[in-house]
Amino acid sequence: MRFAFYGRVSTEDNQDPEASRAWQLRRAHALIESRGGQIVAEFFDVDKSRSIPWARRPHASALIEQLKNPGREFDAVVIGEPHRAFYGNQYSLTFPLFEHFGVPLWVPEVGGPIDPANEAHDMIMGVFGGLSKGERNRIKIRVRSAMAAITATEGRYLGGRPPYGYRLADAGPHPNPAKAADGKRLRKLELDPVAAPVVRRIFCEFLGLDGGIEKGLFAIAEGLTRDNIPCPSAHDRARNRHREGAAWCKSAVRAIVTNPRYTGRQVWNKQRKDEVLIDVDDVAMGHTTKLRWNDQDTWIFSEQVVHPPIVDDATFNLVRQRLTARRNQTGGTKARERTKRSYALRGLLYCGLCNRKMQAHTYREYIYFRCRYPEQYALANKVHHPRNIFVREREVTALLDTWLGKTFTPHRLKELIADTQTAPQMDDTALRAKAKIAECHAKLARHRAALEAGADPATIAQWIAETNTELKIAESQAHTPTDRQPALTPEQIDALITACGGLVQALQDAEPQDRQDVYRQLGIRLTYEPRKQEIRVETRIDPDQLTPHDPCHGVTVRVRGGT
Repeated sequence: MRFAFYGRVSTEDNQDPEASRAWQLRRAHALIESRGGQIVAEFFDVDKSRSIPWARRPHASALIEQLKNPGREFDAVVIGEPHRAFYGNQYSLTFPLFEHFGVPLWVPEVGGPIDPANEAHDMIMGVFGGLSKGERNRIKIRVRSAMAAITATEGRYLGGRPPYGYRLADAGPHPNPAKAADGKRLRKLELDPVAAPVVRRIFCEFLGLDGGIEKGLFAIAEGLTRDNIPCPSAHDRARNRHREGAAWCKSAVRAIVTNPRYTGRQVWNKQRKDEVLIDVDDVAMGHTTKLRWNDQDTWIFSEQVVHPPIVDDATFNLVRQRLTARRNQTGGTKARERTKRSYALRGLLYCGLCNRKMQAHTYREYIYFRCRYPEQYALANKVHHPRNIFVREREVTALLDTWLGKTFTPHRLKELIADTQTAPQMDDTALRAKAKIAECHAKLARHRAALEAGADPATIAQWIAETNTELKIAESQAHTPTDRQPALTPEQIDALITACGGLVQALQDAEPQDRQDVYRQLGIRLTYEPRKQEIRVETRIDPDQLTPHDPCHGVTVRVRGGT
């Protein structure tokens, strides 16, 4: 009997994936070899949590696809450890597929194949799913309880990036003997002699202390940039190579004046991870993790001062009161309320001047996308960039949907296939390189503007040198000839375009979230050029991102009110 083996390991288990695969495979062999079975195919997911359903695990979903194939190379499936394979109700959602396609599922806990008519087998597998979920939740509770207790009683540094104004220092060996034997040591926060005075200055200028006047967040950012003080990302370039570091911005100043760790106390539980349903109409798709802020009354503070304070408690509380008062005066609290609106172009529309994603904004009944780069960064007003760039979403989607509808119509099928075959084949490296080139040119423009505005020439020269190095590497990658052959045959292109046509049809009367999903599957990227009042549309279709479909009938996409 030919078997396919399935297993799974996640980083949460803190073990070697090869070792985990070996012992799960060993259990599977012990179960089937006495019956004369042999494993002819392996499906093993690495770095995937057990809470992720089978449809979203790469190898598990590939195994499900093989079940549908009448010419599959195996007769049955064996699992070495059901705790690793099933979580919660995943067994009840997955096993009917094995039963439907007539593929037995073997597990060691029942001593062979699962009998669909055996109530004991069904109960045992359901119990294993519940135990798996309970084990994960129990570990989560223990870890969070331990971290809360360590923060409150010991004030121990629990990891993460140190706040601007501090740096890490050695705090002795780890209290766990096993970890101490491995050379792991504790860390603590100590004052950064360069950045700590800047933090004090920010608090003083915000409150108008030391005989000064009160300043707003943007005014503070302008003053720091004018005095050639590197912003947090420029101060620690090793950890912030993905950021520009050209100037101070309002968000950086706000993050400093609202961080209670500057009072010398350790703080934990400022954020939490929530698991929310991906699709409320399809619970089987599972959950996705969202990082959200907790209310301040749930934050855990250390009982004692555990690292050198930069400001005292009275100063920090006064800052918080001032911020609250300003929000109440300007109506900021109401404006900052989170909405449940969905935007069709979220994450797809870029500014052609600064190459940044444009942000969605609702005014009355209209939805706009805007770029407010000059209002966020102190030196941005030296760049040739309008203060506000607006474009209405409805106008963009109307033109985009019309273009997509014309492009993927059946009578253009042969023309599209010919264009696709004759188009230059670019791999992912070349595409990323071209995007990097545009980003580097935008950076160089901002660096030159900072230099003209009076920033430190030595610092700007270092940034320009780093950007030029990145530019040269990107240009070499973009112009490197490739021997890559066309990845798709005419038949595959035909099926792909047919699938895209089905997606385009789903845009009619679709909700914004469903419309956004279609745009993403089509690989849409929009770049708005405000000087020309034009939007450049690029699409790069990835067959792996399209919903599985029947080439003869396109693809069905779920929208509200039907399919």
